[in-house]
Amino acid sequence: MNTTITSNGLPVLPQAKGNAQAPAQSNAPAAEATAAPQTGDSVKLTESARTLHAVAQGDQGTGIDAARVAEIRQKLADGSYTINAGKIADGLISLEGQISGQS
Repeated sequence: MNTTITSNGLPVLPQAKGNAQAPAQSNAPAAEATAAPQTGDSVKLTESARTLHAVAQGDQGTGIDAARVAEIRQKLADGSYTINAGKIADGLISLEGQISGQS
């Protein structure tokens, strides 16, 4: 089945020149296609990336109360979670005041 892909108004980028043979038909081993890692490379993670990683690993030092999260999940599941619209509105008004410089 053939599918035509259009650029949807985006500029058309030039195609890479080289071997016109499809990768599946190549006789070269797959290991040669990847570059070996170079020494001296380094990665610096932002604080938010470190926090996301810690949360993904289940680190308890992130300030997330797992018991509270489980409690809210249970209340949402059984339909007993109540929303205090006034508290949410007060928080939004407070946030707007902080953004606009008014206290």
